[in-house]
Amino acid sequence: MIQWSNVPMNRCYAPSAFEPCKVKSPPKMGEANPKFGSEVHERLCRARAFINECYQEPLDLDQISQQACLSRYHFLRLFREEFSTTPHQYLIDRRIEKAKELLRHRRLTVTDVCFEVGFQSLGSFSTLFRQRVGDAPINYRQQQREAQSKVPTCFLHMYGLGVTD
Repeated sequence: MIQWSNVPMNRCYAPSAFEPCKVKSPPKMGEANPKFGSEVHERLCRARAFINECYQEPLDLDQISQQACLSRYHFLRLFREEFSTTPHQYLIDRRIEKAKELLRHRRLTVTDVCFEVGFQSLGSFSTLFRQRVGDAPINYRQQQREAQSKVPTCFLHMYGLGVTD
């Protein structure tokens, strides 16, 4: 266990991985928003950073809410208010984004990508991927590779955009 700010962390989270928090714009003049820039806001950002670091592991609401030192239901309500999404939806989105990256740049099977990003079921992964991206993972890979084939190879290698093993 890592100790940081008197908050016990599991092995995934490191303070250096903490990203600046992006949230809704600050309230307009005359509107009250006591959470913006507050300790609660920082706790929610810490929990979101934990999701970003540990997306490939099986996470549940209890584990995530512990990072914010809040009860699970209070955390869920505050997270949804602050980021306009639930922690579970945010986790799914993070996994799908990483899967898209792996499908574009690595020579892994769709099944390997599914398990690499933390999904437990290929069927669930494919269904969620199709809902969020608009196409099946294998078709997405094909379209991305076709698009990459139109770009000069030297450019792809220069910027690290080519397919790797």
